[in-house]
Amino acid sequence: MPHTPAQPTDPAQPRAARRWTLTGQVQGVGFRPFVYRLAHAHALAGWVRNRLGEVEIHAEGNAAALDRFAAALIAEAPPLARPCIERTLDVEDCGLANFEIRDSASTETPRIHVPPDYFACAECLREVDDPRDRRFSYPFTNCTQCGPRYTLIERLPYDRANTSMAGFPLCPACQREYTDPLDRRFHAEPVACPACGPSLTFVSGDTRIEGNAGALEATLAALRAGRIVAIKGVGGYHLVCDARNAEAVAALRARKPRPAKPLAVMFPYLANAAHCVELREAERALLCSPMRPIVLARAKCDAVLAANIAPGLNEVGVLLPYAPLHHLLCRAFAAPLVMTSGNLSGEPVLTDNAEAQSRLTQIADAFLHHNRPIVRPADDPVFRMIAGTPRPLRLGRGCAPLELSLPLALPEPVLAVGGHLKLTVCLAWDARAVISPHIGDMGTPRSLAVFEQVVADLQRLYAVQATRLICDAHPGYTTTRWAQQQALPSSRVWHHHAHASALAGEYATDEDWLMFTWDGTGYGEDGTLWGGETLYGRPGQWQRVARLRPFRLPGGEQAGRAPWRSAAALCWETDTPFETEHADLTLLHQAWNRGLNAPQSSATGRVFDAAASLTGVLQVGSFEGQGPMYLEALAANADGVAIDLPLVRDSAGLWQTDWAPLLAALRDARQPAAQRAADLHTSLARAIRRQAEHLTQQHRFTRVGLTGGVFQNARLAELACAELAAAGFTVSLPERLPCNDAGIGFGQVVETLYQRRAH
Repeated sequence: MPHTPAQPTDPAQPRAARRWTLTGQVQGVGFRPFVYRLAHAHALAGWVRNRLGEVEIHAEGNAAALDRFAAALIAEAPPLARPCIERTLDVEDCGLANFEIRDSASTETPRIHVPPDYFACAECLREVDDPRDRRFSYPFTNCTQCGPRYTLIERLPYDRANTSMAGFPLCPACQREYTDPLDRRFHAEPVACPACGPSLTFVSGDTRIEGNAGALEATLAALRAGRIVAIKGVGGYHLVCDARNAEAVAALRARKPRPAKPLAVMFPYLANAAHCVELREAERALLCSPMRPIVLARAKCDAVLAANIAPGLNEVGVLLPYAPLHHLLCRAFAAPLVMTSGNLSGEPVLTDNAEAQSRLTQIADAFLHHNRPIVRPADDPVFRMIAGTPRPLRLGRGCAPLELSLPLALPEPVLAVGGHLKLTVCLAWDARAVISPHIGDMGTPRSLAVFEQVVADLQRLYAVQATRLICDAHPGYTTTRWAQQQALPSSRVWHHHAHASALAGEYATDEDWLMFTWDGTGYGEDGTLWGGETLYGRPGQWQRVARLRPFRLPGGEQAGRAPWRSAAALCWETDTPFETEHADLTLLHQAWNRGLNAPQSSATGRVFDAAASLTGVLQVGSFEGQGPMYLEALAANADGVAIDLPLVRDSAGLWQTDWAPLLAALRDARQPAAQRAADLHTSLARAIRRQAEHLTQQHRFTRVGLTGGVFQNARLAELACAELAAAGFTVSLPERLPCNDAGIGFGQVVETLYQRRAH
């Protein structure tokens, strides 16, 4: 391994030797090369090496220099590193003459931190754009400060032999960079160039073009011709087409099929995105952040994007290139590109060349493959500004695996398998929790296969084997049935308790909360479908203290994509006339009257669906949450007026907000749909405040939490925050975890931790 002679020191100064163990984000971020150079600068001898998830440093020399060196380890660490000095020991001075990087060591007690994938840094992109550079136009350029990590690490420690780059031996030029302490590619494990690294292949029918330049040019030609290309990226495939070409977008929607769900758009540069969407400073910073997420931003009326990119909505999901391949494509195409997940609708993103070629052949006209294996999938993360803060709606490449601290140590390692939609899993041990990237919705064989892969892989990667499983209480969820079939003991957690505990666990405050857990559905303690619940307490001690007025839902969970069913439920519950062309209402009403396939629900999401139907916005949807999204977009065009929603106590003593007064307003065709949508939002925000103010008479709390998928709605969340703040409450929403079901796994861990502590 490389070494450098220690510089001369004053023999009059006392010598010492110390050994440090550093944890945190210290592997895959250029930390050992940084330590090497730092030791040289401080005239120290010794060594640095990786252990499983840790970095160990032994340094000898001037005692004062050792002090300065230790301080600089934290203060001057590389931008992507997050080091923490776990232990410092005074050790014997061995009289070493050099400082070197040693081979990695194993340890019996691993403290593993897996780095996410990083965007291409400015220095690498300058090389890619420089015709004089040997990496000119090379789509896999990277260094210690950028490039893939999570998606190419086979196992730790993070050495090239343990990554999917093991099959690409370094050429002499890359080897020199890799072993030069003064080079920014010193021990950059994925380092590569056109002579020794991965390459592209274009495939379309019988046409096959090998080699980066030819494959890129063929891809660009296909895109310019209005064709759909499946392109392999960092964490999986994208389905790509010209975002200005309405016919190409329509073809993509018809083939996937994805008739209405919004599509993400990649722009070559931030300035290009700013021509099409309104970007506040925080959104600009988020787009340019190291994780390079998809950011939801308000569309401009004169945008060049095809109208069918996000039909019915006033926002577009935009992102910037995060890999050299995207940079090359976008720069040459010089226009926005649709970048939607390369999968069949609802399934996890595809990563394998042959599987993508097979499963996407009915969607894509052509394929741009590469031969760097993707070890595990990582879809693009999605963020939205809500109440002045960027909040994740989906965890993925660049921000996952997400590590969170637990307020207490667990008695045993556990694996929480989440819910059913927007699935992530959470592995937790000691006082650590690791949340996987987005897996997708369960319900297909491939979703289950990828879920099982992630479950096994996460435990192997972190060298932690769970001894208990935690799942949702819903007996019909795929993840619940899977957990029950395993040999390990399992615990069930109520869906909305998990939502509440996820938010409380993120903030880790020692106090009681009033928690509004509003979503589309979740199995409740009384066997009904919850979703408009107000919980009081803290993790392990939640009690339901209020809800929305319940109603019987014809077709049960089928109503998620049929807003007319929710409208029928609310109308029939209040003896209000209702008509629709989508079903034989006579038979359906008879079944509803007898309680056949008509479970009781109190879900706010279904009230939004009913509103979408009654305002004429949407009767039948193609994806969960479509109606509420349309209503939020409509409401942006009006100032809402609050309709008084009575707060009454039911026969069991539970407070409930009565939505019935909304029906007349929602059905009033004399009012513009935008006004009715705005009134709905304002009325529900006022109802939240009224519940909170009333419940302070019975319970002691000052902190109010808003969580559950309904609070992805920025207008409702912001109105509710304003109402609650005006009433003197401290309001919290999730910031590191999505408020939707992607946070359920972490909530299951926190809830179980406190339940077991209480017992």
